[in-house]
Amino acid sequence: MGTTGSLSTTGYDQITSVEQGKDDHEVVVTLKSVYAPYKNLFGNPGPLKAAAFPNGCKELSAEMQAGLDFASRPYKMDSWSTDQVVFTKNDKYWGDDVAKTAKVVMVPKADTDTELASLKSGEVDFIFPQAANGITQALADPNIKYTPGYGTNYETLRFNQKTGPFSDDAFRQGFARSVDRDTILKNIYDPLFPGAPLLNCGPWVPNIGNWCDQSNFENFQDPAAGEKALTDGGWTKNSSGMWEKDGKVPEIRWMINAGNKRREDTQALMIPLFKAAGFNVVADNCDAACVFQKRLPALDYDLAMFIETASPDPTVTSILACENIPTDANGGAGQNTTGWCNEEATKLMHESDQELDVAKREQQIHQIGKYIAEDAVMVPLYQFPNIAAWRTDKLDGPIDADAANYQAFQNINEWTVKSGDQITIGAEQWPDCTNPITQCANSSWMVWTTTMKDLINAYDTTSTGDYEVTPLLTGEPKVEVLS
Repeated sequence: MGTTGSLSTTGYDQITSVEQGKDDHEVVVTLKSVYAPYKNLFGNPGPLKAAAFPNGCKELSAEMQAGLDFASRPYKMDSWSTDQVVFTKNDKYWGDDVAKTAKVVMVPKADTDTELASLKSGEVDFIFPQAANGITQALADPNIKYTPGYGTNYETLRFNQKTGPFSDDAFRQGFARSVDRDTILKNIYDPLFPGAPLLNCGPWVPNIGNWCDQSNFENFQDPAAGEKALTDGGWTKNSSGMWEKDGKVPEIRWMINAGNKRREDTQALMIPLFKAAGFNVVADNCDAACVFQKRLPALDYDLAMFIETASPDPTVTSILACENIPTDANGGAGQNTTGWCNEEATKLMHESDQELDVAKREQQIHQIGKYIAEDAVMVPLYQFPNIAAWRTDKLDGPIDADAANYQAFQNINEWTVKSGDQITIGAEQWPDCTNPITQCANSSWMVWTTTMKDLINAYDTTSTGDYEVTPLLTGEPKVEVLS
């Protein structure tokens, strides 16, 4: 709560005390209000070792920048650098799911093509690549197997509503309504996974509960409605066919993480189409650490394309509520990197977080989705599958069991090698710091390659989008609503 630039304080701000219960193994956590998504707490990161911070736990922004000195998983982190992270068996681990291979090494790969090539050459044993055109051909090898897994990931186009051209409501509506999602589906996604439908609910996925209301964005694409919004807002097309206001044509900076072939292909496809529709869009890319740990938290972009993960619980408070917009005033804390602030929607988010009746909560979540569509917060594209790919001549075990899991190859402790004592994993993106509390943890690859493999949660997610207790707990906690 007191760390400058905390990625999210949502839920933790409800905790009034954490105390010992009847013995050393019971913890009693008291919250000031009912909090339905309580299973999101005490995970990612899991509990940190207080004794590791001699100056106390209240301000940790300068800590854990280059690795973790403690562990509570089957593996412990021996070392971390910009070149690799090394895990070895944790001899203090108490669970039954002990590590079967002595060492795991993860190494960064500059881009998708390099990552694929490293698997084919045998330089690495396993990769977890994002899908791109040509990936199935690249993985065609008698010693390579791959499995796509539809889990909780979804890809969207996001608009910065705080600053820049999309802070103008009419311009944002006009642009958003003109996005040809069918063209993206046909040219980018269909060649990868034919027949998969567009995602129409927003920041949820249809295979988890009944939270995904597919009517939210079903008829969202409407160029005529977009043009009306623009003209009603004082925008006109100039002689070059570009939308302008007060004689100025805004430049739209479209940010993706460089080296992601699918997103680069999407930019190459759509930028000319946006220009034809009257919008001056330019590619403004940088590496993954720059995108997820610096520019998104600083709202230093206009249009962004990235994957997020739907929690097994439907709460979106941490990523969309007004109070979670990172600002200078709050020390850059918060995960609402669109800058969207709708007070009615935020009020409903907090109410849904306190609602225990599932049917009522579904109605609240569906209404939040309608607010998201009405305000053109995003353009949802596709429920995105993970891909687990590995060398069958090197690895054995349930390699793809976590292919659909948000926690990503979390079961590496169950893998074995056919020779030697080391598993080598190629990482698609690489963080430039490892603090699990700050915006360092805004990168999926940071938590996949460091904290999720090192720190145990109260609950882990599963490939089916559920929660399950970890060896940290002896079973489900006892939950009481106090009068």
